[in-house]
Amino acid sequence: MHKPASLLRHFCCLLGLLLGVAGRVAAQAVPNPGEKIESLVTFGAQAPITSGDDDFTQTFFFLVPATERRPLYIRVFDPDCGGQLDAKVGQFNTRTEFSLYGGPGTHSAKGATDPRPVSPAAPPTGRLLKQQVFGEDPAYDGKYFNFGPLNPLEGELVGQFQGYVYKVVVRGLSGNDGNLYRFFLSSSPTENVPIPGGNAFTYEYCFRIPAAAPGRAVTLHLYPFANEGVVSIKQSNFDMDNSAKLTVFSIAKNGHAAPVSGDGQWTSSILPIDTKEHGLSLDFRLVSTAPIFNDVVFYVTDQYDTALPFFAVPLGGPPRYKYDIDMKVHR
Repeated sequence: MHKPASLLRHFCCLLGLLLGVAGRVAAQAVPNPGEKIESLVTFGAQAPITSGDDDFTQTFFFLVPATERRPLYIRVFDPDCGGQLDAKVGQFNTRTEFSLYGGPGTHSAKGATDPRPVSPAAPPTGRLLKQQVFGEDPAYDGKYFNFGPLNPLEGELVGQFQGYVYKVVVRGLSGNDGNLYRFFLSSSPTENVPIPGGNAFTYEYCFRIPAAAPGRAVTLHLYPFANEGVVSIKQSNFDMDNSAKLTVFSIAKNGHAAPVSGDGQWTSSILPIDTKEHGLSLDFRLVSTAPIFNDVVFYVTDQYDTALPFFAVPLGGPPRYKYDIDMKVHR
């Protein structure tokens, strides 16, 4: 089903406005502080899927406004797999590949946004700009590796986002350890300096739920975006170990419960989307009191099985439920 051209133009304008707002609040940190997620994680290809990584690959997109012309950098924090920040299994033996793509097809090509690619080992779409493989390397342990300087025009121009899009694909080539890392889209090679109007997003999120302190809970947030064509969404999560509670908040949902998965399992559920939620992000709120960390995977699709993006900062701001109060005046 095709959307009317006027509706599509309206959606693109609205999305561009929302992206601009998000960009002004340091949306380029991945994960963003507002999500309360400490690290992304990718395991080596020999790890069991019960480690919390279903396909040993993760893809993030980085958006640069169409008017930006300054050199930029995609910074990777702690890209090596070794030291105290990573998940050690036996002796560190994991090699992780970080690949940067730009140009036509980076985001728009068939399969580029599939949350569960048919063949995770197949070459990603777009033009390979740079690739680096890390093992255990003290030079990058707890330090940054830079993709850049990059010309903003090397990304793919994507009309719906009103900007150029780059893609970083992370793959666990070998080993069985968990590589924990973070990203930042920056205008500086030595500091994390946000690019006004920039943003970052993914269609499948693999991250770590940190351990909760005794008697305490940890709360994390995921922010999938529902465009104007979304009638319902299907949330899918993997390897939650039944150890956290998932509730969905939005302008029209005040804590709708959703199921979570068991060890090494997928679980999903469908939620209707109200027209009031169009053009806004939802808040998938995870609360855990588990005393040990847990690595998990999430993705969300619409009624056509098309994946929805998780933006680092929720478009339109963190959703707040609006009560419909019927007030009557008594005389």
